[in-house]
Amino acid sequence: MNAQAARLHAALPQTQCTRCGYPDCAGYAQAIADGEAQINQCPPGGTEGVARLAALTGRPALPLNPDNGAEGPRTLAVIDENWCIGCTLCLDACPTDAILGSNKRMHTVIEPWCTGCELCVPVCPVDCISLENVTGERSGWDAWSAGQAQEALQRYEFHVFRQHRAEAENSERLERKAEAKLADLPAHTKGAEGEELARKRSVIEAALARARAKRG
Repeated sequence: MNAQAARLHAALPQTQCTRCGYPDCAGYAQAIADGEAQINQCPPGGTEGVARLAALTGRPALPLNPDNGAEGPRTLAVIDENWCIGCTLCLDACPTDAILGSNKRMHTVIEPWCTGCELCVPVCPVDCISLENVTGERSGWDAWSAGQAQEALQRYEFHVFRQHRAEAENSERLERKAEAKLADLPAHTKGAEGEELARKRSVIEAALARARAKRG
């Protein structure tokens, strides 16, 4: 992220909601800095957010693009615990790890950590997640504080770090497994010979290469 993108990033509410059309707030900030995105694509920031980005870029303020959504109050995800089936899909979707639960166990939302990004709603197979207004008539950036935005960013960065660590650990396990199979190929190919043995060897070698590439 270059210096201008960093300034733009700091002016965003850090919901990580993806409604701007980018995978996170950092991606949107970089796209604005690169001239690839308009400054009116962040519904959580609202009119005040557009004004902040206009001041930083020198571009004229624009009405919020309705294709990205409408400005509104900050919301809180609420799980109907009577209907939750413990599928864990919302845990994976939450960008700030604000949902607590485990497989086949009831989930619940940790209120101070929820950004109201709405990403957990569409993945729920039983529609047990709703969004509640927690800021009344205050909307857009007026519904946020700098401290809340900073905490949301820190939690998102840890979420990404945790995901990358888990992927690296999984790749390492797959690499060790493939190496073990190659080291004792006959035991893992059930007596295959000739072309069949070569085919199975190539499959294992390809799996090993993929695991090493992911770790790299």
